[in-house]
Amino acid sequence: MASGPVERTADGVRVQIRLTPKAARSGVQGRAAEADGRVVVKVRVTAPPEGGKANAALVRLLARDWGIAKSAVAIAAGATDRRKTLAVSGDPDALGPALEAWAAALPEA
Repeated sequence: MASGPVERTADGVRVQIRLTPKAARSGVQGRAAEADGRVVVKVRVTAPPEGGKANAALVRLLARDWGIAKSAVAIAAGATDRRKTLAVSGDPDALGPALEAWAAALPEA
């Protein structure tokens, strides 16, 4: 598997996501390698993709899982795509190891 889905930046962390909206139930499914070799975290939400509802549900779900404020999580790329990049603002030296450990503990999906 290629490098993980979590990347440290100067102002926080970026996390690569593959989102499935309108799922039967919400949750984090695990890590997966995409066809281009990029590793993503597969997440599903029950919200529909209309009006940004699925993106908002994604932010709520992951902020709760990570124990951080929703305001610290933003969609940096892919707002209308299933493949998304989330930007998590904060100290990269504190967030990085925590989110890297979270991602490493996920099963392969």
